[in-house]
Amino acid sequence: MKLVTNEAPIDRVIRVVLGIALAGVALAGAVTAPWVYAIWVVAAILIVTGIVGFCPLYALLRVGTKSTAR
Repeated sequence: MKLVTNEAPIDRVIRVVLGIALAGVALAGAVTAPWVYAIWVVAAILIVTGIVGFCPLYALLRVGTKSTAR
């Protein structure tokens, strides 16, 4: 399966910013276990998918925010 970019640039920026914000919440100690672990996982997923530009859930659902027009 080829990993084709399926996220628009604004989607990628929002994901990275949200991931960093969630990581900051977890680091600040605003939440306690077990929620802190869930927040770390979601933050990591958001940051990685934002950097890479590929969302596996988008691929599974056959949707995307990236324009196909060239």
